[in-house]
Amino acid sequence: MTDPSLLIRTATQADAEALADLGARTLRDTFGPEKTDAQADYLSLTFRPDVKSGALDDPDAIFLIAEAEGASIAYARLRFGYSPDSVGGAAPMEIARFYADAAWVGRGVGRALMESCFALAADRCCDVVWLDVWEKNDRAIAFYERWGFATVGSQAPGWSTMRRMIER
Repeated sequence: MTDPSLLIRTATQADAEALADLGARTLRDTFGPEKTDAQADYLSLTFRPDVKSGALDDPDAIFLIAEAEGASIAYARLRFGYSPDSVGGAAPMEIARFYADAAWVGRGVGRALMESCFALAADRCCDVVWLDVWEKNDRAIAFYERWGFATVGSQAPGWSTMRRMIER
């Protein structure tokens, strides 16, 4: 059941710190603590407020942020206009990030956030939604499959590219 206090909105520059914190936390929850210097470097380089601030300025991207009980609990970063050959589509939308705080997984937040992603895809007249997922993240893969995504290839070792075509 979705929390009645759940709010999903477009993120702003004021959310850069919350996005950085939430992204780093959820990545650690999914992949475990940093085991290598490369993993630690990735987290420290990718999930900084200044990096998220720059990403929020990208004219080809939108962040949706989910809030409940006064806290940021999930977010999606959506990018428009590019898809790999295996995905196709004339008007693609990529779900470049889709993260939820572990305490909120299984409580309807992912469903509500994905509904918002597809509503935005419809508003933008997108014909395909695609994403990359770590091939060992069985829970995420099952979630995406329930949403009609199917694997269509891979852009990097250990990652699967999935897509869902949208009928207009």
